Amino acid sequence: MIGGTEGERGGARPLRRALRDFSADRRVLTLAGMAVVTGTAASGTAWILLTLIGLVTNLAWYGRFDTALTSLAGATPGPWMVAIPVIGALIVGAMARYGSEKIRGHGIPEAMEAILIGGSRMSPKVAVLKPLSSAVAIGTGGPFGAEGPIIVTGGAVGSLFAQFFHLSAAERKTLLVAGAAAGMTAIFGTPVAAVLLAVEVLLFEWRPRSLVPVTVGAVTAACWRPALFGAGPLFPFADNPALPWWGLPACALLGVACGLISGALTRALYALEDGFGRLPLHWMWWPALGAVVVGLGGLAEPRALGVGYDVIHDLLSGHMLASAVVLILVVKAVIWLAALSSGTSGGVLAPLLILGGAVGWLIGLLLPGAHGFWALLGMAAMLGGTLPAPLTGVVFAVEVTGDVAALAPLLAATMAAYAVTVLLLKRSILTEKIARRGQHVTREYGIDPYDLARVEAVMTRTVETLDADLPLAEALAAIETGLHHAYPVVDGAGRPVGLVSRNDALRWTLEEREGETEAGTLGERVSDADLAVVHPGDVVSHALDVMLSAGQGRLPVTDPQTGSLVGLLTRKDLLQVRATVVRAEAERRAFYRKGRGERRARMEA
Repeated sequence: MIGGTEGERGGARPLRRALRDFSADRRVLTLAGMAVVTGTAASGTAWILLTLIGLVTNLAWYGRFDTALTSLAGATPGPWMVAIPVIGALIVGAMARYGSEKIRGHGIPEAMEAILIGGSRMSPKVAVLKPLSSAVAIGTGGPFGAEGPIIVTGGAVGSLFAQFFHLSAAERKTLLVAGAAAGMTAIFGTPVAAVLLAVEVLLFEWRPRSLVPVTVGAVTAACWRPALFGAGPLFPFADNPALPWWGLPACALLGVACGLISGALTRALYALEDGFGRLPLHWMWWPALGAVVVGLGGLAEPRALGVGYDVIHDLLSGHMLASAVVLILVVKAVIWLAALSSGTSGGVLAPLLILGGAVGWLIGLLLPGAHGFWALLGMAAMLGGTLPAPLTGVVFAVEVTGDVAALAPLLAATMAAYAVTVLLLKRSILTEKIARRGQHVTREYGIDPYDLARVEAVMTRTVETLDADLPLAEALAAIETGLHHAYPVVDGAGRPVGLVSRNDALRWTLEEREGETEAGTLGERVSDADLAVVHPGDVVSHALDVMLSAGQGRLPVTDPQTGSLVGLLTRKDLLQVRATVVRAEAERRAFYRKGRGERRARMEA
């Protein structure tokens, strides 16, 4: 019998395993070791990317050979303020057209698509061209940060490394995401937030088999970061006010405001992208058009160009005037939407931090405490609500500033923004592009109900059977007049020896008429059949695996001790599990309220 214990015949079909809380095996240790290599490579790639961004920035704007990240606040306004972004956009457009189209945009949707439908395989072109194109785009004034490109590039590095080994698609996905988390950690120094981002955005699961290696990759990058970029938080901050009793509700209201703005930004981004799609030009030229807007925005506020880490620092420190914050908010939003919708290469995290920080800073004018505190809440809320990845937003804000005391206000603001965006938008800024390519992505995780239900809870207990000793003619007559499509065939001890269907009966009848076979007993016809069975205590997911592997639409359910038939599991029975979940989601009952009503009715009677 197939589908039994490991000591029974199984061939290539699923063998019954002891039930455990987790499905991880020793392969997780192999992947963890490989994640060390992936994390190291992704950290080196992050250093290369930031070096290239600094080099391009200094060459393009200041005419000097220097690799340090430089603010564009000192850039001289003039015709070159528009020309430089356009030249960079033309280079990026050519790289995308003649290199790889997958370098367009911020790249995270492409990474998600590779995981979901591409077997977690990314090409070497993406690993090379994504950092180069991002360095050109950001260095020539693109209003992006380095974190989005490095997430994609780190993922490509992990995917390429995995493709040198005999790994499954799930294992390649783990190393791809380990590289992405390592890249983010190397840039921002946020290993926990990087792992949470992996879980909330890229992994599409929460399992030890992937969580452990991804964490190893992020921790490896954290080990390399002091040598590559220096130690300590990227934006040190610790100025938390003593909030009044209404302080946390005020934090939640700030989150609602950020959620509304986040939804508006997402809708505007894809509306602009649709507008570019209607232009009678090849998409190669779109980034140059978006770069014109970027350059004009730079004339109004040069600090809105480029990475903008200095702006984030000033928002947190409070060293800005309200008029300057308003200008940064408006200009950054306009040029970011124009550039990203045009298909150039850039990221979303740093712009979201600046936009959210500006919103929080301005709302903080009406609230107690330092403006930087409310800017921090706005950053986390905008990030967590737009991606949407609320836990990532909260932990990211803590790690990037070192401000653990702000956890509760951060949670209130970020979850409020998250609630607003999931109620307002059908898709997020990350999944809308995938949906437009015909793929559906769900961002909700849950335990598979088929892993919880047991076969005995859904099987058919009253089963009509046919005796193996029954003459074939009588068996064929019984099948023809019976009500069921198939019947288990049992021996004298009640043990199933095969399944016989109406199709089998028809075939045997034709064979007998043509003289190809001789009549015998039913058992002789099915005794050589390879029968798969399950037991009452098996989880339904195992039974489903056995059913698919054996190609049987029905499975005899046998007693594990005697082997006798105790039930039958059909495809219709499997639907009961799903029906139970649907009922649990849809049915609403008030048990205690109903009880009071019944007592009141009895008293009135």
